[in-house]
Amino acid sequence: MSRNSQFLVPGQPGTPQPDDGSMVFRAAVGDTAMVFGAGVMSAGYWFDTHEHPQHQIAWAARGVIAVEIGDGYWVLPPTRALWIPGGTRHRTGTTQGATMRGIFVAPDRCPVSLTTPTMLRVSPLLRELFDHLTGLDTALARRERAEAVVFDLLEPVDVIPVGARRPIDARAVRVADALTRNPADSRTLNELATDAATSPRTLARLFLDETGITFGQWRTQIRLAASLPLLAEGLPIARVAGRVGYATPSAYVAAFRRTVGISPGRYFAG
Repeated sequence: MSRNSQFLVPGQPGTPQPDDGSMVFRAAVGDTAMVFGAGVMSAGYWFDTHEHPQHQIAWAARGVIAVEIGDGYWVLPPTRALWIPGGTRHRTGTTQGATMRGIFVAPDRCPVSLTTPTMLRVSPLLRELFDHLTGLDTALARRERAEAVVFDLLEPVDVIPVGARRPIDARAVRVADALTRNPADSRTLNELATDAATSPRTLARLFLDETGITFGQWRTQIRLAASLPLLAEGLPIARVAGRVGYATPSAYVAAFRRTVGISPGRYFAG
């Protein structure tokens, strides 16, 4: 796994997986259930795809990080963290830069039964505990008590991750790249097909066959994924809606709620 030189993570360097080229990174084993890594990630930096045998809680004390797992995409300001079960291939990065905590949890000492990637609410108390446990040589008994409270405070946020697979065919890729660069692009399927030198019917079939969802659903996923960093920055809903291609804030909120399961206002609420 390539590593940002500023980012300090306990454990041994990653080793390649022979089947898919991803990396396995083994965090150090501590005296208690949790081991903390901490450091600064520069703007635009992404770790290569990797996995850990330990569970991980990915959290940014400052700034915003993003985690990609398969087709799922999570954006995490300091009010949110992501539970990543051990053995889950993922990629973590940041657009604007962030101070990240890599919190690794030994599966055999973990009372939490989350088996899928799960967004977590980071309350002020949980944030204080994360900071308290990071980089401190705390007495064993005190660490165990603090970690027990951390486990008690882990509160899932019931959201559906956004994101979609990229198509493969060059014609569909041309359209996908254009809409990813500019989610507010308002061209219709017919207009996009003309630009890609294909028919609307063929373009619609390519998206369905290669991404597993319709073109309209794919476009919605890309727009909502693009909106998450803007929400994390605290931009008003009206500005977010316009920047990702929705004519009105209500149309954006409806699409968000229908796709993600909660309103954008609640997504990052403390």
